Amino acid sequence: MKTSYSIHGMSCMGCRHHVQQTLEEIPGVLHAEVDLEHGLAAMELDREIPILIFQKALAKHGGRYSIHPLESAAKGIQQKPKINSESGTGSGVFYCPMRCEGDRTYDKPGDCPVCGMDLVEMVTASSSEDKTYQRMLSKFWLALVFTLPIFFIAMSDILPGAPLKNLASSKFWNGLQGILSLPVVFYATWMFFQRAYRSILSGKLNMFTLIGIGAGVAWLFSVVGLLFPDFFPPQFKDADGQVRIYFEAATVILTLVLMGQVMEARAHRKTNSAVRELLKLAPNTAIRVEDGVASEIDIDAIQVGDLLQIRPGSKIPVDGVVTQGTGTVDESMITGEPIPADKTEGDKVHSGTLNGNQSFLMQAERIGAETLLAQIIKLVNEAGSSRAPIQKLADRIAAFFVPAVVGISIFTALIWSVFGPEPAYVYGLVNGIAVLIIACPCALGLATPMAVMVGVGKGAQNGVLIRDAAALEAFSKVEVLLVDKTGTLTEGKPEVVHVEAAPGISQHEVIRLAASLNRVSEHPLAQAMVNYAEKKGVDIDVVENFRSETGLGVIGIVGNNKYALGNLKLLLHSGIHISKAFNQLAQTHQETGKTVSFLISEVEVLGFVVIGDRIKNSAAAAISELQRSGVEVVMLTGDDPKTAGAVAEALGLSAFRAGLLPEEKLEVVRDYKATGKVVAMAGDGINDAPALAGSDVGIAMGTGTDVAIESAAITLLKGDLQGLIRARRLSQAVTRNIRQNLFFALIYNTLGVPVAAGILYPIFGILLSPMLAAAAMSFSSVSVIANSLRLKRISLN
Repeated sequence: MKTSYSIHGMSCMGCRHHVQQTLEEIPGVLHAEVDLEHGLAAMELDREIPILIFQKALAKHGGRYSIHPLESAAKGIQQKPKINSESGTGSGVFYCPMRCEGDRTYDKPGDCPVCGMDLVEMVTASSSEDKTYQRMLSKFWLALVFTLPIFFIAMSDILPGAPLKNLASSKFWNGLQGILSLPVVFYATWMFFQRAYRSILSGKLNMFTLIGIGAGVAWLFSVVGLLFPDFFPPQFKDADGQVRIYFEAATVILTLVLMGQVMEARAHRKTNSAVRELLKLAPNTAIRVEDGVASEIDIDAIQVGDLLQIRPGSKIPVDGVVTQGTGTVDESMITGEPIPADKTEGDKVHSGTLNGNQSFLMQAERIGAETLLAQIIKLVNEAGSSRAPIQKLADRIAAFFVPAVVGISIFTALIWSVFGPEPAYVYGLVNGIAVLIIACPCALGLATPMAVMVGVGKGAQNGVLIRDAAALEAFSKVEVLLVDKTGTLTEGKPEVVHVEAAPGISQHEVIRLAASLNRVSEHPLAQAMVNYAEKKGVDIDVVENFRSETGLGVIGIVGNNKYALGNLKLLLHSGIHISKAFNQLAQTHQETGKTVSFLISEVEVLGFVVIGDRIKNSAAAAISELQRSGVEVVMLTGDDPKTAGAVAEALGLSAFRAGLLPEEKLEVVRDYKATGKVVAMAGDGINDAPALAGSDVGIAMGTGTDVAIESAAITLLKGDLQGLIRARRLSQAVTRNIRQNLFFALIYNTLGVPVAAGILYPIFGILLSPMLAAAAMSFSSVSVIANSLRLKRISLN
């Protein structure tokens, strides 16, 4: 069984790694995937596990992490919770973390009436990110306020005349630095030392192991040197007899790392901006019409089947269908299409889209979590729960990198202590600390998730929803694209594509009579004829004595005359003659896979109607571009070979498979994968779901079924095949960005470690101070973040 939970308290990739390992060590947990960006844990379990078990396991980390049912957070988002809670922040909705009363929630904080536990406030994704960011930003400003004077005091010695020494002794200024460092070390950045301590106890070393050891050693050395200067030999002291202290190195290092954490938190908020904007789309209220009376209601009060009035300039509250009136709806916020869509009776409308300057009535069909907007939010959030395969490389590097760096740091300190110039021990200490700081692998941990999350957000803004981060990498390598016909390459609905009238009969008359006969027919193609007549403005007459002849067509009386509409067998059955030329004209349409229905009177053929599934306007261009890029495109369909062949020829496809059942489509996918090729499958129906799930990259049309969407890794909201091109360009851009990020992270470490160790000193006399090492380490993170955010500016069209 699969389940998801909300995780709070994580702030870095090290946290994510700890939480994931802790969860996977719990008996019954087969696999856990933790997402730092959204605070989610997706787990596969072999049995139901009480949440108390998870909470106890995470409590071993000092209470830093908390786990709650994801349903609670989701419910808070979907119900548009109040922002002004008694605590002043959050959702204003509270629940018991033990789930004693199921999904019951409370409007006020307090104790659970069943178990006595403190009620926990539901926190939406955006409020959680904002709280983390604001808390860390406050600590950063505090650290900066105390670090700047420490830095100024320490650097005053290199100013002409050493002005501060004229005001007070070195001992005074050293003591002042020590006092100013206390809020920085024991409040603003204390969390770094806590993380380092936990990592050493668990044996799972990470970036904070380096930070904690490096800054901690520098600060403790300075405190001991300040309080017990006589303990140190003369080579550790300056001309005034004071031990050289490094309060400025420790505080500047910690403040720079905290600045990097603030930038990460800020970047996380930016990468999720698409989701937050989607959350803002749904209005809080709606206008419900009952018995002709319109009244304003809360969005939570809407029920399926309710009649809603959509006023000019207002947002559509839920998914539904237009029942009266027309409108022009701006759907760009969820589809990426800038041109507003015209809506008439029978057309679908979606939650969060913006109505133009006309008013219409709609009937609610999907509410709450069932709306397209809620599904989009769910898909975008789920994308971060899985990681691209390339991320595993970064994880493996980080696992070996940290202990190696600790070893190099110790080796550096020993070498300098033995062979370095006087004071050799000081040189050994400082250079050992510099190695620890510059080698911090935080940029390595950022490389993949930052690129993936920015890419996911960019895709969502352009109508491309990424469910699985691995799909972003895999789609750039796709060699074979298997694509369904109906609903994917074609519109997926029958429509009249041509009306041919016999000599002496007007086309208008053929349309009128054919639509009149089809008006009461239940045949799937009948509605297409009726819709065509309405579109053309042709009046439809009443039909009498209507009857359907199975396998032939329909018969009825229109205006006191008997008419019939059906296939060629109907003509033979009725004894009606059709000219050779007229029959050949009909056959030219039939050979392209279209359906031809003949209209006849009691004595002659009056004309025929051609009904087909129109190829999507974007299909040919999209397929041509994919083929030029080296992708083999193969059509799979359950339709007959003649129709499939006609569509394949029109689109320039070299291969197709027709008459396939769902399991046969899956078998085709497996056959291509067995040859070692990377295979993508695009489809829209329930019959495509197995093939979508079995391919390397499943691509669903957003206009298709929920089953297809749930089975796919990528969803094209508009159902437009140009979305395939946008998805591929996004995939290539994200994969390229990840590689660039890994380069930025590793190049700084690779070049920085030997420089920090002092390799340039014997030749050039150059040493890298711990402060400069911290700045270089932070710059690697800045480079990764800035490079990832470039994805927001790429063009996918």
